Amino acid sequence: MAARQLRWLLCGELLFYTLLGSWLASRGGWTPLQAVGMGLAGALAMRLYFVLLSFGLMLGAGRSVPGSLRLGPLQALRMVLEDYAALILLFTVVQPFEKFWLGPDRLAHCATRRTPLLLIHGYQCNRGFWFWLRRKLEAAGWTVATHNLEPVFSDIDGYADGIARRIDEVLAATDAPQLILVGHSMGGLAIRAYLRRHGKAKVARMITLGTPHQGTRLARLGLGPNARQMCLGSSWLSELAARDVLPQGAVSIYSCHDNYVYPQQAATRLEGATNIAIGGVGHVGMAVSPRLCDELLKVLEAP
Repeated sequence: MAARQLRWLLCGELLFYTLLGSWLASRGGWTPLQAVGMGLAGALAMRLYFVLLSFGLMLGAGRSVPGSLRLGPLQALRMVLEDYAALILLFTVVQPFEKFWLGPDRLAHCATRRTPLLLIHGYQCNRGFWFWLRRKLEAAGWTVATHNLEPVFSDIDGYADGIARRIDEVLAATDAPQLILVGHSMGGLAIRAYLRRHGKAKVARMITLGTPHQGTRLARLGLGPNARQMCLGSSWLSELAARDVLPQGAVSIYSCHDNYVYPQQAATRLEGATNIAIGGVGHVGMAVSPRLCDELLKVLEAP
């Protein structure tokens, strides 16, 4: 599971900083409190470096941003800090302990309510990614289910059967004839893989958020067959597009400032879907973005 792997990574990081702090305290003349503070600062600095590097690589790739979505210096700084905060929250606090933070999905009979939603997370994440958005969607009156894509480093086609089983569980629990699939990043590709294998009979709509429908340059740095499949121009993406089975009203929402999926307009465009651009939101920051949430709710409310 992604949660277990994230916990192991946190334990390894904690052990490293503990050993470093002990060395500083014994040989460097540091007090234990100073050593702990240095370790914490180092952990935060490494995460900030990763965020800045991702934005730097995105800017170096070149992009075209519509005039209405361009950012000023303060807006750009806010976006970077929001993405940084989201990275710390999701990968240090929430996703390693997703069962504690989310608990079971709150599914109930909804024959007289709206079509239920099934949220599918992206690469190296788990259902904890939806920690904030699930509450917002439920507050707006939606019945929301989540799903973990496992194993973490797998062929994306391998996720299709797990999604199919979860769809059957959600439909049985809610007594609904169909549901709406919402996928973030790789989750959108996993949804398309499901549709190609199992068809769209049980799916009312599909909405993707920051999904690399045409691939992304950053995938070259990823691990596993799923990362290879998300590379720009991969044969897997070409085959997926050639055999796409999309439900009516499919929508791709993407950010013109996505620091993981770029070049944004080319990488996120999905043929046969409505493509909607937003600005001022990073890739991980989508998980806690009011701007993204507002756009998603607007699309869900649309006929």
